[in-house]
Amino acid sequence: MSSAKNSNSIQDLSALAAHADLRIDAHWIVPIETTNQQVLIDHCLLIKDGIILAIEPQSSCQISATETLDLGQQLLMPGWVNAHGHAAMSLFRGLADDLPLMDWLQEHIWPAEAQHVDEDFVKQGTDLAIAEMIQSGTTTFADMYFYPQQSGEAALASGIRAVCFAPVLDFPTNYAQNSDEYIRKAVECNDRFNNHPMNVQGLVQIGFGPHAPYTVSDEPLKEITVLADQLDMPVQIHLHETAFEVSESLEKFDKRPTQRLMDIGFLNERVSCVHMTQINEHDIQILQKTGASVVHCPESNLKLASGFCPTARLSAANIALAIGTDGAASNNDLDMFGEVKTAALLAKGVSQNARAMPAIEALTLATLGGARALGIDNITGSLLPGKAADIQAIDFNSLSSQPVFDPISHLVYCAKSSHVSHVWVNGQCLLKEGKLTTLNEEALINQAKAWSSAMSEPTNAIK
Repeated sequence: MSSAKNSNSIQDLSALAAHADLRIDAHWIVPIETTNQQVLIDHCLLIKDGIILAIEPQSSCQISATETLDLGQQLLMPGWVNAHGHAAMSLFRGLADDLPLMDWLQEHIWPAEAQHVDEDFVKQGTDLAIAEMIQSGTTTFADMYFYPQQSGEAALASGIRAVCFAPVLDFPTNYAQNSDEYIRKAVECNDRFNNHPMNVQGLVQIGFGPHAPYTVSDEPLKEITVLADQLDMPVQIHLHETAFEVSESLEKFDKRPTQRLMDIGFLNERVSCVHMTQINEHDIQILQKTGASVVHCPESNLKLASGFCPTARLSAANIALAIGTDGAASNNDLDMFGEVKTAALLAKGVSQNARAMPAIEALTLATLGGARALGIDNITGSLLPGKAADIQAIDFNSLSSQPVFDPISHLVYCAKSSHVSHVWVNGQCLLKEGKLTTLNEEALINQAKAWSSAMSEPTNAIK
């Protein structure tokens, strides 16, 4: 998948002057993508025009900088890439818990969406989600929800990177009446952000988000495949999330969902398949053949009792893997630290192998793996010269973090979102010493409380 529309990834570093806008000194740097060692000690990272200019030893760095930030004993790593979620559903946090997926959807979530979801709901719910994600170190998020234009605008206003998957379904909602209208709106949204005056750096991309095989028929899926290729758009779909989905497909189509999607030419390397808890060896072979990636949402799957994604088997089969939180309505948070730890522990428990998904692999899935699944790994997901300065700083100077024998292990099994001190996206500081710089936390809390009050009284609405 080409990302030529994103200028950050294709700048010629030789053309950049040997002077940085910002130098960040830290005791540890974990680049994620490196050919030598996994942790750099006492190095500095230099940023120019939102791009990583260089990573050098502090003692021998000859590059000057307009500003220097000395983080002392803190750690720098790529920001999390949350590869799947429904950001605006943060306003449904805790609305319906302890229920299986189909009961949760049909009896609670879909009725609530029909009553409350509109442009204001999506914009304000996405603002709430973005603030939570920035505070917990996320620099890129994937969103699959109604009114993607509002989600994209919220991302641009806050400065975070986003891939917004415009939903496609066969049935009507507040957003569209049929699959043709959903697809038309997705194309229009993509055109809007490709030509958006505030999106010249390519922070926001639009993709197609067909909900699931049981809610989208073959013809729209075929059309999406053609358009995604023509317009260079990523695609994301919920797939093999529950045993019911698989059994229904066998009854209706006489084939499993992955087989059906492959047979119509839908699965390919630009498609990320979310959940994949109910898969067998044949499904894995289909993923290998088509190049589709898998987005693992461990905590949501556990909470909805959907099953276990066999990540160790997928990794052994060289299937591209990423990690996502899913929405706060089914998780109930957007904290990638918790998600990464759960993913690592679950891989060991499911495979009964303590060596399954070691810490460095879990970190990679939640950063570079997510970027690869979204088709933006040439832009973000690791700390390398030429990539966007999408960075989180983590402070291990707390009692619960001591001692630090292995910072990579610490990041997965010990670190918490409260340890995040700074976040940069494209070189812009969105979190400084734990405080949001582009969003008003108090206003977002008050706004969420107002929505909660309105949803407690069904006749009321917020505009």
